[in-house]
Amino acid sequence: LLSAVLPARFYREVDDRLYTIYQSMVLFFFENYTGVQVIIYGDLPKNKENVIYLSNHQCTVDWIIADMLAIRQNALGHVRYVLKDGLKWLPLYGWYFSQHGGVYVKRSAKFNEKEMREKLRTQMKAETPMYLVIFPEGTRYNPEIPKVIADSQSFAEKEGLAILKHVLTPRVKATHVAIDTMKDYLDAVYDVTVAYEGTVDHKGQRKLATYMTEFLCKECPRVHIFIDRIELKDIPEEQMYMRRWLHERFEVKDKLLIEFYDAKDSKRRNKFPGKSVHSKLSLKKTLPSLLFLGGLTASMLLTESGRKLYVKTWIYGTLIGCLWVSIKP
Repeated sequence: LLSAVLPARFYREVDDRLYTIYQSMVLFFFENYTGVQVIIYGDLPKNKENVIYLSNHQCTVDWIIADMLAIRQNALGHVRYVLKDGLKWLPLYGWYFSQHGGVYVKRSAKFNEKEMREKLRTQMKAETPMYLVIFPEGTRYNPEIPKVIADSQSFAEKEGLAILKHVLTPRVKATHVAIDTMKDYLDAVYDVTVAYEGTVDHKGQRKLATYMTEFLCKECPRVHIFIDRIELKDIPEEQMYMRRWLHERFEVKDKLLIEFYDAKDSKRRNKFPGKSVHSKLSLKKTLPSLLFLGGLTASMLLTESGRKLYVKTWIYGTLIGCLWVSIKP
């Protein structure tokens, strides 16, 4: 609701702080509570930057991984997402992500390039810090749905592209529009490859990656994250050439994941090549938010008027939000 009454730039500052508080609480559970080890490889700058974050996509935890990296750069409030269009109908959250700078897109022929460019230009005009997360595969890689993987590989073969084993053939439209629209606004592109330990069966075959509930039940001991920071000057501008470039980046991801899952030498499995750092998140970055929001929520739910307000917020917020995103995605 603040977005409707506050000036754009001031709202954005308030919103980024609120997002940081909320997501810091989420990260408390994902890192400090579960005890998962976050292993980082490659180039993760210490300072915050305006970036596009490109990653492989395999489960509902993937969007949290972006937050895990952003908080280590003091850029947590800057995370925005390119989301599939159906998610805008999520109660409260669909509306909120739109107001926070998220971009909803439809797939294939229904993709609205003009709408996405306008949304990004609005964010740049408001001088919105940008940590824009894109999953170019368009859907999750799920070994339990082999048809999706087979169709992706058939498409690559038809187009004369390398066939990928552990990732799907990436779609270039959203990536091209984002980079082309914000090329003078961005500092870099982060090419991120994520692998979760414990996602192979007793036969050594890859299985469905960890879902949020399983992750919070401490079923994932370690998350491995490989970051490659790419300068904008090294990325071709025309869509046709960028498509080839993006596929080549996913070939690199595929090789990393083949090494992670399928290396013949068992000592090389469950890790990426090169130097790594066990990056532990300090409680100072997450515990204050947990105490603040936990106390605020508990105090609200302990009173009858507070409980009524809580329920009404969900009901009316959802209705208003659905109306809002149907008019102004």
